[in-house]
Amino acid sequence: MNRTTPLILAVALFMENMDSTVIATALPAIAKDLGTSPIALKLALTAYLVALAVFIPISGWMADRFGAKKVFRIAIGVFVVGSILCALANSLGFIVVARVIQGAGGAMMTPVARLLLVRSTDKRELVSAMAWLTIPGLIGPMLGPPVGGFITTFVSWHWIFLINVPIGILGIALSGRFLPDTPPVSNGSVDWTGFVLSALAASGIVFGLSVVSLPALPPAIGLLTLAVGVVSAWAYIRHARGRANPLLDLSLFRNQTFRAAINGGVLFRIGNGATPFLLPLLLQLGFGLTPFQSGSITFVSAMGAITMKFVARRALRTFGFRTVLVLASVIGAAFVAACGFFSPETPIYLMMGVLFFSGFFRSLFFTSANALVFADIGERDASQATALSASFQQVSIALGVAVAGGILEGMTLLTGEPINLHSFFVAFLLVSAITATAALPFFFMPPDAGQNVSGHKGRIADGNARVQAAV
Repeated sequence: MNRTTPLILAVALFMENMDSTVIATALPAIAKDLGTSPIALKLALTAYLVALAVFIPISGWMADRFGAKKVFRIAIGVFVVGSILCALANSLGFIVVARVIQGAGGAMMTPVARLLLVRSTDKRELVSAMAWLTIPGLIGPMLGPPVGGFITTFVSWHWIFLINVPIGILGIALSGRFLPDTPPVSNGSVDWTGFVLSALAASGIVFGLSVVSLPALPPAIGLLTLAVGVVSAWAYIRHARGRANPLLDLSLFRNQTFRAAINGGVLFRIGNGATPFLLPLLLQLGFGLTPFQSGSITFVSAMGAITMKFVARRALRTFGFRTVLVLASVIGAAFVAACGFFSPETPIYLMMGVLFFSGFFRSLFFTSANALVFADIGERDASQATALSASFQQVSIALGVAVAGGILEGMTLLTGEPINLHSFFVAFLLVSAITATAALPFFFMPPDAGQNVSGHKGRIADGNARVQAAV
């Protein structure tokens, strides 16, 4: 397998993951400097995810129309510009706008990178290729908390965004030199009606849920935008059914393995999207740790994720997608719940152990689910599968952040007390319960689902053949 392509493409994933973990660690410090609350500042996190959800649906069409390599390099440039603007932010509104620009670049970076990888890799090598794509990307979450905590504590939070500049320039240079040219493909005119409806649906639902929990804005605004999002989603479904080439082709959901991968992934990512938001707040607001101390604990989650990448292919060959994804969902949810039992008296090594195995099983789930998306999808539908998968991923992560913030605000309203350890306990338990339900879509898959990617069925058949030969 050619490892050069996934490693170069991983630059985009590295920047995105590094950026998201750094800002999560620095959230309380940024909020204090901008004169707002950490809960209100989650609007900056949500704005980025909303921008991803808005622009990801058109990423497949853009890659086909203008060439995936060109779109990938331009996307990195847009992301870098957004990062510079974040560093210059002096108000909540400024940083929200800057994060939207970042999101517009990110919406083209990772999905187009995954599309390039899928189209250049044999399905039998897809799990390994996905691992090589994500291993460098996981270095971002590993370095993000301690680096972000160090910069925030001892320098200034503004500099955490500027680290994207040299990384982005390197990514543009390497992709221009080593990635193969991808000529444009005639794919017809863009579905502008579908783009507008999908944008309104994604932004309305995610932003609406977030605003409902924001103390700085009236709940009526959140309810109104949420209603707009729901209506737009219904309108898009009707529009897509009546169009030959919709922006997002929902007919792919007729495929059982694709449907299970998306539905299970959405449920699991709600918990995954909530945890990076809740954990730094728990350690800093609940335990009184500095951002650097917090980051020095949470980075081990990425170490667990990297460790898993070396066993993912063997696990899938041995047990198959169904067993691996069901177990990863349940065990991953249990480790999310375990975070709710953390207290200032909990030994640091115990917390780090929980976070290490949490990252291990979370990464096992994502590697398996991402590969399952393409298991029964032809090359002609790869761009559609990539856009749909990425869209649902980002919306579900944003929902996780919104749900986590909503639970914390809800506990404050119910108890009349400020956010405390009990609030975090309830939040972690609720998001872990949602995460555990991700096992259900995979439980009803056939045992050999996705066997052409996992090799599970072939492994059993080879074993049977050897037994028969021996007899």
